[in-house]
Amino acid sequence: MRSIELISIPVTDQHVAKEFYLKLGFKLIVEGPYQGGASWIQLGLPDGGTSITLVNWFPELKPGSIQGFVIKCDDLDKTIEEIASKGITVGNADKTPWGRFATVKDPDGNAWSLHGK
Repeated sequence: MRSIELISIPVTDQHVAKEFYLKLGFKLIVEGPYQGGASWIQLGLPDGGTSITLVNWFPELKPGSIQGFVIKCDDLDKTIEEIASKGITVGNADKTPWGRFATVKDPDGNAWSLHGK
């Protein structure tokens, strides 16, 4: 094994979630039809190796249940400012011994921790 390639993010409406993640700064990698009328929507960060797919076909994976995935930022304050300027709410940056973290949530409540110095 070498790396985590893809993480499933549970959402209610794939297309609403896609627009949120694009606004957040993710790039669309693949979009196409999937089983049962769903879409395969895969997104990634410009410099990241791991990508995400927006899913609604895993009954055990409830929308909003993802918490604490960390996105590394070169300049946390600048990232927060850029995201907020797009109308996305970002929590306050909390200082910890291992860096500063600010939380951003998608429309379903899946929470991402933005991490920087």
